[in-house]
Amino acid sequence: MRVMHVMAGAAEGGAENIMLESVLALAEAGYAQHVVTRPDNQFRIGKFKDAGIGVDTASFNNAWPFPTRSVLGRAIKAFKPDVIEYWMGRAGQFAPKAYRNRSVAWYGGYYKLARFTNCEWHVGLTIDLLRHIREQGVPEDRSAIIHTYADFTGSAPADRAALNTPADAPVALALARLHEKKGLDTLLDATAKVPGLYVWIAGEGPLEAELKAHCTRLGLDDRVRFLGWRNDRGALLEACDVVAFPSRYEPFGTVTVDAWAASRPLVAADAVGPAAYVKDGVNGLLIPKNDVDALANALSRVITDKALAAKLVEGGRASYEAQFNKAAFQRDSAAFYERVRAHAGPFAG
Repeated sequence: MRVMHVMAGAAEGGAENIMLESVLALAEAGYAQHVVTRPDNQFRIGKFKDAGIGVDTASFNNAWPFPTRSVLGRAIKAFKPDVIEYWMGRAGQFAPKAYRNRSVAWYGGYYKLARFTNCEWHVGLTIDLLRHIREQGVPEDRSAIIHTYADFTGSAPADRAALNTPADAPVALALARLHEKKGLDTLLDATAKVPGLYVWIAGEGPLEAELKAHCTRLGLDDRVRFLGWRNDRGALLEACDVVAFPSRYEPFGTVTVDAWAASRPLVAADAVGPAAYVKDGVNGLLIPKNDVDALANALSRVITDKALAAKLVEGGRASYEAQFNKAAFQRDSAAFYERVRAHAGPFAG
């Protein structure tokens, strides 16, 4: 099986992490792979090359698409893929029509079908994204769910002292872009109501200055750490006590799976993605969006009630093993790719 991946995303981000970890998991499963991505994605490019995966780079500039189309065309002819997967809408817009029958559109959000005109196959990250795909007219036999996965086996915990955090303090971790959709202002407001709670916020984004100013107004500078973008999610998860996920809008939210994989209790707002998978009191605490008091109460419960925390960890781990571990991802990917290859036939150039 030969699979090409096309990613035109940002230098960092949740979908970009999913793509990286997916490609590495497929490499472990023995797939021959090639990647076409932007040149600024150096962290991922390094990981791909370390795994023996070839990489070509292109600008993915919609205003001047010809160089990218040329790079992609040459890469396809040289690699001869059985399957070409286009990760998100920007990449999908560059898919050549000649290879439509072996081209897969990957949806990490509610993208319009028009962005994947030259993709015959469609993969959704969640139940609701699959509904969205099919409601746009994609047949059932050309679409499927392939859940993401997380695997932090062997991750050593981050050094709390290096993050200016007491060893015995309760710590809530938020893995999120600093964007209005992520509800981090709600988390800061809730933190002000939970004495002694430290918060680590790992991410970058347009609201950085605004959130830091709000943190200062709340008098939380001594308990909140803005960590910037981090590539060591496993280490941060190992060192925290609870994962806070207060998003207002979230098609899925890989943070859910991250918490479950790392055996950490999860507190999540009821955006559509988490609400479809988090069962309140079973594998996490599910609270209303934008509800500061509910978030503060949930975080307080988890850090003070050890039995509750243990129950949520157990339930989260069970959900992870059932649907979101690496073996499940590899199995479901293999089944879908085989369908594509059987339909498209051998690469003809």
